[in-house]
Amino acid sequence: MVVNFKVFKKCSPNGKISLYLGKRDFIDYLSGVEPIDGVILLDQNYIDTGRKIWGQLICSFRYGREEDEERLLKKLGPNAIPFTFNFPQSAPSSVTLQPGPDETGEPCGVSYFVKIYSGETETDVTHKRSTVSLGIRKIQYAPTKQGRQPCTIVRKDFLLSPGELELEVTLDKQLYHHGERIAVNVSVRNNSNKVVKKIKALVQQGIDVVIFQNGQFRTVIDAVETQDGCPISPGSNLQKVLYLKPELENNKHRRGVALDGRLKREEAELASSTLLTSPDVRDSFGIIVSYAVKVKLYLGALGGELSAELPFIFMRPKPSDRLKLTNADGMLIENIPQEKTQEN
Repeated sequence: MVVNFKVFKKCSPNGKISLYLGKRDFIDYLSGVEPIDGVILLDQNYIDTGRKIWGQLICSFRYGREEDEERLLKKLGPNAIPFTFNFPQSAPSSVTLQPGPDETGEPCGVSYFVKIYSGETETDVTHKRSTVSLGIRKIQYAPTKQGRQPCTIVRKDFLLSPGELELEVTLDKQLYHHGERIAVNVSVRNNSNKVVKKIKALVQQGIDVVIFQNGQFRTVIDAVETQDGCPISPGSNLQKVLYLKPELENNKHRRGVALDGRLKREEAELASSTLLTSPDVRDSFGIIVSYAVKVKLYLGALGGELSAELPFIFMRPKPSDRLKLTNADGMLIENIPQEKTQEN
């Protein structure tokens, strides 16, 4: 048999309820989010006794295609029931904050799971053995088009000193995919009487935990420091390209680094930038992730420093659509095992 498409399956502890989903990643296109389509398979005893079945889409905050569904219903038989859940328009993306090396338990972040259970009412959650929960993700992919090339110019003058120091920083593009290198073009024009002794460029990851008034954090993900071409004396200029590469490899044990929400048994990645339709459209339980390149010129103890900052977008590209094997009639069902926590 040739496999045409894959289905994820998870059963309740008593085996009476089975939950099927065609995928576990649901894309936020800003204009709307993909609906969650799935199928519930009930034991015949539950059908005969008229047991009430409830379904929920749950967002946990802690500090298929139509023809595929029809074929799945046909395969599972008359006790299978299709369902659809929709994300709220402003629902936050899945994000995990990396715990410290000595921390245990579930990490902080935003996660989602589909929950199906049997009970007399919607709030009756006492029957844990007839409850099944399957973790999913709400994700965003990179735009298909590049935006305007980031560029900024900052200047600094000095008390009782003529002239000024000028720093121009330009990135080679606005949008970077995971694994790509960032080319930072630095241009220094020293019309002051100060001396530039060192240049430093770094990538900062910004985290805004919306629910907290003071929930803004910044973490340096990558940095490079150079004295090549220094000192830059009064009246001198310097043009240089520095390279940065934001990746998790050098930040695996750094507490508080934002990661893309991940399903169990998957490799972690740095969180993608959060795209918003408007700065005001932010869910109170969301975590907003952003990135920026910062360049500093060091002038010594008395001269201080001059810095410039440029935001950029850091995201995963949308994967190519899965291949459709027109002559195949196979279906691969992946069983998700029961675990101690419900968000798996």
